[in-house]
Amino acid sequence: MKASLPDEENIGDCDGLRSTTGALLKISKHPYPRIISQIKLMENTEPPVSSTTTRTWHDFLERMRQPSATEFVKTIKNFITTFSKTIPNPEKDSESIQEFFATMDAAFRAHPLWAGRTEDELENTSEGLEKYIMTKLFPRVFASHPEDIKIDNDLFTKSLLIQHFIEPHHLDIQQKYQNETSWLIAKKELQKINSYKAPRDKLSCILSCCKVISTSLFNASENPPGADDFLPVLIYVTIKANVAQLHSNLVYIQRFRNRLRLGGEAEYLFTNMLSVESFILNIDAKALSMDEIEFENNMESARVIVSGEYNGENVETRRVESENDMEAKLKEVPSVSDLENKGGTMIVMEEKVSEKFWNFPFLYSKVDDLSVGDVDELLNGYKQLVFKYVCLAKGLGVPVLPPPETGDGGGEAVGGVSVGGNGK
Repeated sequence: MKASLPDEENIGDCDGLRSTTGALLKISKHPYPRIISQIKLMENTEPPVSSTTTRTWHDFLERMRQPSATEFVKTIKNFITTFSKTIPNPEKDSESIQEFFATMDAAFRAHPLWAGRTEDELENTSEGLEKYIMTKLFPRVFASHPEDIKIDNDLFTKSLLIQHFIEPHHLDIQQKYQNETSWLIAKKELQKINSYKAPRDKLSCILSCCKVISTSLFNASENPPGADDFLPVLIYVTIKANVAQLHSNLVYIQRFRNRLRLGGEAEYLFTNMLSVESFILNIDAKALSMDEIEFENNMESARVIVSGEYNGENVETRRVESENDMEAKLKEVPSVSDLENKGGTMIVMEEKVSEKFWNFPFLYSKVDDLSVGDVDELLNGYKQLVFKYVCLAKGLGVPVLPPPETGDGGGEAVGGVSVGGNGK
């Protein structure tokens, strides 16, 4: 029996960040300033969570199921098992994982299974490895250090108070750049960060937030905005978003995002977010262009409001309850079968049903209609369909139904999905 990676349950992270920024991302005739250029070019160095990321993950799992990858699978399993037994130490944990990434990257490149592969394909394998390793080790390394937890609470509390009275003019944000609609979208992108476990996916949430802000600034003025315009808005949006465990998310990315992959514009924008965190933690009257008395009065008023809102509960308790409420709401999401039934009912009510299936040329084909040349397209389509279905089911928290028995000896189960009897 060939070795295979453990069940990918809870390693989904692949619903994708549905693009809510499409209407904002417009091509302009104006020359890009440095800050905007960096964010635009970022799309080529650190793609957001998308179907491309999903394919990267899928390709990695497919390669790890090959017989020739058995030793890789054993090595990965052994590393996860050994690492999980060690005592948490942020610096040592980071070095250990980064060293493992580098070692495996070199091993992949020297292995016949990746012979002749393009640089993009090799990088995709490394991305898949990072996602797998860090999702498995997430409970062990995320927010595992008392100092990180303390900073999380300090940052959350500070933002919670300041967001009650901060206004754009306190950060010297010009009127022409004030766009609450865009800021709301940016805030929601940043708040998605806790929906993911892989460092790359978390980083993508930050980059998506930055893209919304930069595009909003760029579209608001004929004169290209610069970093002095961008950073104050990012600070304002971050305070309003008040993401739980933001510090732990940032140091998690810093420690465990593959160093070979964190560079260029993505690194630049991530550094901006680190600056934002530092600014918020150290906010005082001067930082908000207030006199000391006004600032202290506002902070005290905010404390009274927060205390009243939480009925005497401490901020940490309320934060946890808020996350529990979010989970409860997610459980109210309809099941896959409910969605299928609803969609089926809607389809049969359509006047031109066939038009809905134009993009699926083999749907009405018979066996005699197919040629050998169709096999590759059919197989790729099948794999994408299965992977999307499993991701959807995992995201909704419902069981993954196995395909009907075919009587061909059964296949290898990976992530709750039966992969064909011939190992394909």
